[in-house]
Amino acid sequence: MTVTIRPAAPADIEALGRLGAMLVQVHHAFDPRRFIAPTPQTPGRYGGFLAGQLKRKDALVLAAEEDGAVVGYAYAGLEGNDWLTLRGPAGVIYDLMVDPARRRRGVGLRLLTETIDALRRLGAPQVMLSTAQPNAAAQKLFAKAGFRPTLIEMTRELAG
Repeated sequence: MTVTIRPAAPADIEALGRLGAMLVQVHHAFDPRRFIAPTPQTPGRYGGFLAGQLKRKDALVLAAEEDGAVVGYAYAGLEGNDWLTLRGPAGVIYDLMVDPARRRRGVGLRLLTETIDALRRLGAPQVMLSTAQPNAAAQKLFAKAGFRPTLIEMTRELAG
């Protein structure tokens, strides 16, 4: 099977929303107190959000397509100085998701590599991303692509 990585198009929105809802579900399963729970509306809302990103010059959404089906996506953007995280301008990868049925075949690494290349072409001097602490598989993928840990998020609930 051949996988093509390409810019996402409006016709991909339903598939992107479905994959975005999977991303929400995976994170919620990691830590339901930290990550929001998916709802029946999540695919449509996530798809709508990503549709809006397709129009931005400082954002990119890439689709991984196999046999006419979108099996993964990456969403990233360019950001300026961020005083909250004490970093300079960067490309930031917000989402990287591959359908679990299509994993372990190099799709995630191709999406990641092509996202980094696209951010480089847009002028990003560095690329940042975050990953859920229990997501060892993603961390292994990111390390393979040359990322290193630089920040640890910590959470404390204040209610109940």
